[in-house]
Amino acid sequence: MRRKIVAGNWKMNTLLQEGLTLAEEVSKKAEKSLPENVTLIVAPPFTHLPEIKKILPQGIGLAAQNCASESSGAFTGEVSAAMIASAGAGYVIIGHSERRQYFNETDADLNKKLKEALANGLTPIFCCGENLHEREKGIHTEVVREQLERGLADISGDEFSKIIVAYEPVWAIGTGKTATPEQAQDMHNFIRTVLKNIYSSETADDTTILYGGSCNPGNARKLFANADVDGGLIGGASLKADDFLAIAGSF
Repeated sequence: MRRKIVAGNWKMNTLLQEGLTLAEEVSKKAEKSLPENVTLIVAPPFTHLPEIKKILPQGIGLAAQNCASESSGAFTGEVSAAMIASAGAGYVIIGHSERRQYFNETDADLNKKLKEALANGLTPIFCCGENLHEREKGIHTEVVREQLERGLADISGDEFSKIIVAYEPVWAIGTGKTATPEQAQDMHNFIRTVLKNIYSSETADDTTILYGGSCNPGNARKLFANADVDGGLIGGASLKADDFLAIAGSF
């Protein structure tokens, strides 16, 4: 059964004490205003994970923003899925557009990361999406289909049932262009069709697909009203507790 999820990706923001303060504020306000049928997840920097784990109530999930594609070894600066799990996180974001763009992560890299996350009991939030050039060229569906097929290679249906998918229209993030609720629904429906072809209709129908394109308190309600939009992967708005909870209350 699909879950309604709002996940906050803090990216490279907040020092440790700032992050703890934000986590405390989110926790207190969620206790009063979070709808019972919505799961809230926060994804702070690696440095914050163990301390924020101590603050969050049981109902709020903790995610890392990335993980290594290897389990251990001489990989200076990398953080393994096992390390993330040992720090108290239950989720990990994999394949975010910024990782693909700035760190040249390939579909093959992300496939290895997904397998590492799953092997260590983490729930991956697997991101896919096209950039502005790909959208304007009309190849956006092909791009997303390939990202899904390659990223999910050799991952069984049982394993995939533990994965959350997030669609990021990269072309609508920081470009001045805006994705309409209709465009979001069209792509979410397409993603569900691709998952049906890879796995089954039942699996596709049960998959939670989040929208990650500049979702904010002003547009969340219209986006979440779409049949195939099950929540959001929130960037900047998740750094303000009021905005983050307003988005979560938009279902």
